[in-house]
Amino acid sequence: MVLAEVSPQMSKQLELPMERQGEARQVNRSVETNAADDEDERSGTSDLVERALSRSNLQSALKRVKENKGSAGVDGKTVEDLPAYLREKWLEIREQLLAGTFQPSQVKQQMIPKSGGGMRQLGIPTVLDRFIQQALLQVLQPIFDPGFSEHSHGFRPDRRAHDAVIEAQGYINQGRRWVVDVDLEKFFDLVNHDVLMGKLAKRIADTRVLGLIRRFLQAGILANGVAMERHMGTPQGGPLSPLLANVLLDHVDKELEKRGHSFVRYADDCNVYVRSRRAGERVMQMLRRLYAELKLKINEEKSAIDLAWNRKILGFSFWNAPGRVVKRRIAAKAIDTMKDRIRQITRRNGGRSIKQVVRDLQVYLPGWKQYFGLAETPGTFQTLDEWIRRRLRALHLKHWKRGTTAYRELRALGATERIALTVAANTRRWWRNSKLDLHRVLTNKYFAKLGVPQLAA
Repeated sequence: MVLAEVSPQMSKQLELPMERQGEARQVNRSVETNAADDEDERSGTSDLVERALSRSNLQSALKRVKENKGSAGVDGKTVEDLPAYLREKWLEIREQLLAGTFQPSQVKQQMIPKSGGGMRQLGIPTVLDRFIQQALLQVLQPIFDPGFSEHSHGFRPDRRAHDAVIEAQGYINQGRRWVVDVDLEKFFDLVNHDVLMGKLAKRIADTRVLGLIRRFLQAGILANGVAMERHMGTPQGGPLSPLLANVLLDHVDKELEKRGHSFVRYADDCNVYVRSRRAGERVMQMLRRLYAELKLKINEEKSAIDLAWNRKILGFSFWNAPGRVVKRRIAAKAIDTMKDRIRQITRRNGGRSIKQVVRDLQVYLPGWKQYFGLAETPGTFQTLDEWIRRRLRALHLKHWKRGTTAYRELRALGATERIALTVAANTRRWWRNSKLDLHRVLTNKYFAKLGVPQLAA
């Protein structure tokens, strides 16, 4: 086996002799597309299955699948079950992959709430299928990624959402203060398989890989115990889906580049920055045509041509600082989402101790700060810190319940007689008391000592 968990003897068994590999390459060479064979683009891509099944590539894929964790698929097998399953079945699976006959399992449907309301459909492949997809991704990414647009930032090596936000800010400061903000309607659910496979076939000569990807795309969905066929879409939840999205949408990127437009794209969200509304209207018409060529549709309700600071991008928006300089800030919706999460963590009817609440804050806040720390509004972080500490003070009061308990605890914390009596007399007015004298006792230093993360630090 090519994996670290498997014995060296099994590892040798799984390396097929070269003549066997040659025979396997002749099996099931069905044509995936009628596109002409472009040798310049497809050169060196006829042995992708062998590359994907190399020892080092599979070890790396297994490591990544373990790191990503994730739920079990339709077969109930977890990430922890995968190594033992591979030890037992890998010889058979490898033969099928080399022959081009491997059949993926159905995808388990899971619905998750969207931040703006409604539900998003996720598709969870089995851990075996995730492992194979990851191995494929690692050989396909180096083929496709170098040809992608410099303005595409989503799900690519060494690129982040922050890069897209900073690039957008640069365009606005250059005077392109109107944005064509495009949102696609149910993009991952409506990807046309034939269009996508045509794009892939222009770069991939190994028809076993093309056939395997199509079977991954067409694997049925298991929703509430009911099996359904799938004729379009690529499930969010598989390692290959982000790369396939970029392969498809690169068509739009290239057309925008050809026309000299200033744009940023992250996954299916595309923002084009122009100098006037009229220019924006022309760009919007062009985008409708380009997406229609891919058999995709723009969500007209969520898309708009507007001044850039009226729109958000990846959780950020922009504001006019003194000197007509545009700076970054956290979008109002992102702040509302964060506050909802803090309210849940610090709810006063949760029956949890302050230490437990602080531990939850230690899990959530550092990651939030790391992402939104890009904002150029330090006052926002200070205001949020004050609001979080006030909620924790109100939580202390709820825990103390009775006035006598509050008086005793406050005096133990060093409160004066007057403050202890004032707060104890109004223990049921948690939110009001949390802003009055209580902050003189439960100070910023007190919460820092408890380990409450600070956003403005």
